Amino acid sequence: MSTYRPAAQPSPIPFLKGHGTENDFVIIPDPDNALALSVSAVAELCDRRAGIGGDGLLRVVRSAAHPEARSMADRAEWFMDYRNSDGSVAEMCGNGVRVFARYLRRAGLVQAGDLAVATRGGVKKVHIAKDAGTGADETGSGAITAHMGRALLTEDDVTVAVGDRGWPARNVNMGNPHAVAFVDDLAHAGNLFTAPPVSPASVYPDGVNVEFVVDRGPRHVAMRVHERGSGETRSCGTGACAVAVAAARRDGLDPAVTGEPVTYTVDVPGGRLVITERPDGEIEMTGPAVIVAEGVLDAEWARRLDTL
Repeated sequence: MSTYRPAAQPSPIPFLKGHGTENDFVIIPDPDNALALSVSAVAELCDRRAGIGGDGLLRVVRSAAHPEARSMADRAEWFMDYRNSDGSVAEMCGNGVRVFARYLRRAGLVQAGDLAVATRGGVKKVHIAKDAGTGADETGSGAITAHMGRALLTEDDVTVAVGDRGWPARNVNMGNPHAVAFVDDLAHAGNLFTAPPVSPASVYPDGVNVEFVVDRGPRHVAMRVHERGSGETRSCGTGACAVAVAAARRDGLDPAVTGEPVTYTVDVPGGRLVITERPDGEIEMTGPAVIVAEGVLDAEWARRLDTL
């Protein structure tokens, strides 16, 4: 006589939702690198109508368990597997790394103070303030500082266009590429639903994040950004760093020459970031990072993700 055995149920997949200056992310804890999230599955999770919704996805993996991060495991226990909202892979996300650190602290996986995070853009140092919030019932909205590395500036002649307007742009690489254009009015950026044309395209073979910048006061600017793979977002951490460096050079300020750090306040649609460039070239970004929700993916919906 046969015995009926019900089909094995898939293990629940936990998730969290967080944001840094309203640049929002789906967070998937996967310490053992057990989940294979396809491009389509990530896009579905980040869909604002059919999924959880987010500008990107942060998968939390132990560096030793991920082939792209094993070489960094001796320097950083945790790897931030970052994907854009269309499912494409990205090297680094400044707001994302702060939210990533917030999750690790909230989950009790790290202590307050200095933390190293492995990313596709290298190992990034983060500082979590002791009063930044740790408990499961806290949003933990205190500021976190991320060490973003050094900016690479080139003298490429780059132009950004919107409609019949065009502006020269500064090519700044923060582990990912940026084209920074200074404009008279942020409305000149248009709707930013689609990527503004950048020429020559050969300068950015893998696409580019485009920032439009206006002045607000001494060492104080505001920006809008089109992030490759995501469209316009409420904030972009690496973009804010690129903007601060581009603004400093435009203003004749170079910490490597003066020996003095330079700090710019950068307003983004989702809030405010403070960017400091040190004489050794190291760039620090300080801003909020908030966890707003957590839950478990519906089993049937999660099972469907495996087929995408």
